[in-house]
Amino acid sequence: MIDGAEYMRDPKNRLLPVEMIKPQHLLEDQMVRDQFGWILSLVEQISRYRGHLFEDLGEFDALIAEKYGAEKGGPKGNRTYRTVDDCYAISIRVRDTLDFGSELQAAKALIDECLRGWTEDAAAPLRVIVDGAFSIDKEGLINKGEIFKLLRHNITDPKWLQAMDALRDAIRVTGSRTTPEFKMRTAPGEKQISISISLAQ
Repeated sequence: MIDGAEYMRDPKNRLLPVEMIKPQHLLEDQMVRDQFGWILSLVEQISRYRGHLFEDLGEFDALIAEKYGAEKGGPKGNRTYRTVDDCYAISIRVRDTLDFGSELQAAKALIDECLRGWTEDAAAPLRVIVDGAFSIDKEGLINKGEIFKLLRHNITDPKWLQAMDALRDAIRVTGSRTTPEFKMRTAPGEKQISISISLAQ
């Protein structure tokens, strides 16, 4: 409110008199702000819950380790907690986050040499896979899933094997992502269903 007049800011941070803004834009503004009020409240609740979840699981793990001298879970930290009737389960999944080093370009050059040296009939099916693997996805990243598909091919060409060695050397583990997963059954023996909520870190 300035001198009795009401203003709102535009994308360039300029003040616009409210009376100059179309009514439908004012309604849209209010609707979006209302939704953000809800979602930010939920984000805060989820963040608090995530803290409680890992605190409770950590305390349980420490209790089991102290009482039985055993740690729950595998070497990567994956573990699952279940109710006695197996109707409810919480799984903690730890997945490596990967990137690729400069060896990736060497691998691509060697693969291209292979494709040029093979007959068209032999090279054509792989060329599609290679093009997909080394193309940039919508987030501007190399398609990791397609890259790993290249390693599955049983090709004995020495240059191809050299390329696959370069590809393996290019893989860098840059961190890890811990994700809780919740699954439940309505009764013992019933089909298990996933409770979908993103608590990934």
